[in-house]
Order: sequence, then structure tokens, then C-alpha cells
Amino acid sequence: MSDPLETQKKPGFFGRMFGRGEKPAPAPAAEAEAAPPSPPPPPAPPKRSWLQRLRAGLSRSSSAISQGISDIFTKRKLDATTLEDLEDVLIQADLGVATASRITGLIGKNRYDKQIDPQEVKSLLADEVQRTLEPVAKPFVIDTAKKPFVILVVGVNGAGKTTTIGKLSAKFRAEGRKVQLAAGDTFRAAAIEQLHMWGERTGAAVTMRPQGSDAASLAFEAVSEARANDADVVIMDTAGRLQNRAELMAELEKIIRVMKKVDPQAPHAVLLVLDATVGQNALNQVEIFGKVAGVTGLVMTKLDGTARGGILVAIADKFKLPIHFIGVGETADDLEPFEARDFAQAIAGL
Repeated sequence: MSDPLETQKKPGFFGRMFGRGEKPAPAPAAEAEAAPPSPPPPPAPPKRSWLQRLRAGLSRSSSAISQGISDIFTKRKLDATTLEDLEDVLIQADLGVATASRITGLIGKNRYDKQIDPQEVKSLLADEVQRTLEPVAKPFVIDTAKKPFVILVVGVNGAGKTTTIGKLSAKFRAEGRKVQLAAGDTFRAAAIEQLHMWGERTGAAVTMRPQGSDAASLAFEAVSEARANDADVVIMDTAGRLQNRAELMAELEKIIRVMKKVDPQAPHAVLLVLDATVGQNALNQVEIFGKVAGVTGLVMTKLDGTARGGILVAIADKFKLPIHFIGVGETADDLEPFEARDFAQAIAGL
């Protein structure tokens, strides 16, 4: 005999159909109450070309020069005073006295007592800057016969050495090279950590030691490890040192001596990283680091942070050292091989 309580618990067919004895199922939400679809995300801004980024980066320098040229030559005939004013504008942009004198001489030739279009002045300026820079605009070449190819990176505090090394590592890794980084700025824990992060980001091995370790010993270890690991390139960071600190420059000489114990030809390249915002002081840095470390080429950074980007022209005119790369921003794409014509056009505002 069935349990009456059990019978009460189980609703019949109609009970099941109409929910007798059960809580009614929640009604589906009305279509009118449905949340509106999310708007599509805005399209990503188109990626700017290197030339566009270079023009933007040099805009402070080119604006100062362009404004000066317009102020001097608009509705004025060319005479000795206008040429002196132009020379002042170019010197203030740190193009250097020699370059400024050449440019004013070219502009003054056969044009005295005549009106000259500011655009023509800019074109003449760009042509002369390009002529000055073309002999030193040389690509950076890694000699594959030297393995590992050892690059020593030097410069003062704040010039951007560690960031430049990271960007170079990204470029070399993209070319399929095996890269070993050496965190030789042992004075700063932040520099060691920064290089470690670049190593992880670019897939490069990193030789590191605790803060305060001997940089020369680390150099020996890094080159030895790179040779044992069949690396193609070693890039060594160094502590930022002012060119007037004799004891720090002596340590740099020691690093080079120790490298030569592993490879008598090392370092195969010595890159001096220069901060464009320091202006004329960059000339002193090139001279001193050239004597101590045997600088083989230059990297100019932070051109987007100054109205004195013409310092690159003054350096090229005086030292004739190869300029391999220039930087106009923080990302890896913002460090590019140096092209004389692009730079000349950008700084002249053309």
C-alpha cells in the first residue's frame, strides 16, 4: 500500500505540467530589457613611420630654427646684420660655430641687398647639414668573424645607456642573433634590475652580480660565458661616470684591459651614448671618452627632449666619428639607424 505522504510529495501529470507543488520557473527576461550591445572599441591609431616620429622628435629644434629664420628674413633684404642674426640662431641651436659660419656664407653668396624667401634659407640649411652628416652616417656592422662580438657601452649618468642596450638587444635578437648582456653598472641596483628585465623581454642571457661588485671581474665573466655559450654578441653596460672623475675613468680602462685577457681584440666596438639635452657639454664627453675608451661610434638619445638637436651636427663636424643610431623616444622602435638626409630635412623643418 502506497504511503499517503509519499503520494502527496509527488504531483501528478497536471501538477507537473502547471507547476503544482513547485515554485514557478522564472520568466525569461523581456527582450526590451536586454542590455544594449557594447560599442566596438575605437580603432588603434595608425603607427607612425620613423620619419614622422623623427620629425615629431626634432620639432622643438626645428621650430626654434624655423621661427628664427622667418623672423629674420620676412620682409627684410639680406645684409650683414641679417646674416649675423642667422648665425646667432644656428649657434643657439648648437649647430656649432663652424657649421653656422659655412651656412651663412652660402646664403650670403650673390644675395646681398636682395630679399630671400625663408623657405630657400631652410633648403640651403638642410643641404649643408646633410653634407656635414653624410660622411659619418654609417650603419652599425657586427663582424661575424669575431665571435662573440663584444660591444662596450659608455657614457655619463642619465644618458640612456641601459635603455639603449635593451633596444639594441631587441634589434639583434630580431635578426636572429644570440645575445649576452652584462650588467656592468654595478653601482646601481636599479640598472642591474633594468637590464635583467630587458634580458627577459628580448630573450637574451644576462650576466649579473650583486650591487657593489667589481665591474672588471664581471666583464671577464660575461665574455667568458658568451664564448662558452656560443653567443654572437655581448653588450656590456657600464656605470655612468663623469668625464672629469679620474678614478672612474681609470676603472673604465681596467674593464677594457680585463676584456682583452679573454679576447685580445675586445671590445670590438665602443659605443658612446650621448644625451642631446646637454648641448655643448656633449663635445667634452666625446673628447674625453674617446681618449680613455677608444670610442668607435656614437648613439644620440633624447633628441625629442631638446631644442638643441643641432649638437649632433657640431659633433660630426668636429670629431668625424660614425653616428650609428639616434633615439627620439622610449620604445624599442624609437632607436633607429642614423640617416643624414632624414635628420637634415627634419631639423630644417622641411
